[in-house]
Amino acid sequence: MARITFWFEFASTYSYLSAMRIEEMARKADVDVIWKPFLLGPIFKAQDWDTSPFNIYPAKGRYMVRAIERIAQARGFKFRLPNPFPQNGVLAARLALAGLEDGWGPAFIRSVFKLEFAEQQNIAERATLAAALAAAGAPEHKPFERAESPEIKSGLRENTDEAQALGIFGAPSFLTENGELFWGDDRLEQALLWSTRIK
Repeated sequence: MARITFWFEFASTYSYLSAMRIEEMARKADVDVIWKPFLLGPIFKAQDWDTSPFNIYPAKGRYMVRAIERIAQARGFKFRLPNPFPQNGVLAARLALAGLEDGWGPAFIRSVFKLEFAEQQNIAERATLAAALAAAGAPEHKPFERAESPEIKSGLRENTDEAQALGIFGAPSFLTENGELFWGDDRLEQALLWSTRIK
């Protein structure tokens, strides 16, 4: 089976759009999805940005909000920009890594994105993440313990370093098995199609 790596960031609005549809689309295309949480902060810092480009360029930010509202409505779900934006997704990303090892990762990831971008909850707060864990059927306490482990912390740093080494500059990004990189929710279909053409 063909494989595609889905690089996502919990602070990324467009990652939300992709996370809500990638599994179904990949299943139909007979492509396996590898979920890879990483942090955009260090990548933005390398470009001398201290926040999201949608905050740096207000006109672009206003357009992004309206564009995602339209896309979400067309796909049958809600989008509401949380405050503050971007949110601190470090703990959420560490929990996602633990969940991807234990089998509840994708459900947890989607739940976090829903709480953040549909319900305007603060994903930096433990209570919000506990609700996402419960929705994903994950254990109540063990994931938080694992998220603080050296293994998980170093795993997230390694993912972020790997993303930088691959030339990833934004989220979502999709990487095919032969190293072809696609950036943006609107490139998901193309990335899946490319994956199936690899010989």
